[in-house]
Amino acid sequence: MTMTLVVCSLISSGSQAIAPNVYTPLRFPFDSESADAFNLHDKVQPDTGETVTVASPRAALIWPAHTAWATLNGLMYWEDDNYTELRTRFVRDPLNLTTGEDSTCTEDHAPTVGGQYIAKNWNMFVHPNTPVGLLVKHNATTPVAVTFAEFKLSYWVDL
Repeated sequence: MTMTLVVCSLISSGSQAIAPNVYTPLRFPFDSESADAFNLHDKVQPDTGETVTVASPRAALIWPAHTAWATLNGLMYWEDDNYTELRTRFVRDPLNLTTGEDSTCTEDHAPTVGGQYIAKNWNMFVHPNTPVGLLVKHNATTPVAVTFAEFKLSYWVDL
């Protein structure tokens, strides 16, 4: 038996304005992957065949190719603002395209002295045709930017 590590590693170094008090999927460019040999973050969407850009909410999605026990990682750098709470979560089908939104690993963070740099890790089952996303939220009164983000999914599979 030969096990293969499936990895999708997304990076966004562009600033993303996050509206107050609403969970927002972080979007990732389609040309910044440091690893995506299985095309899990392809600009040609697997459910519609539509080609999308980073401006589309679908730029937030990783589409697992297999049913597997997966590790998800997220990293977010927030600009300083008048928030008192930052929230993060991983969500299966965050745009309600296939199976319906199912959030997990919701965490809240109070601001600390210095920058707000949040790293998170979670394990969960993933399935083909059910995309996953990294969502964020804050409680400031105006939009706040996430200035850098990473979203990674990995799992082993017998191919």
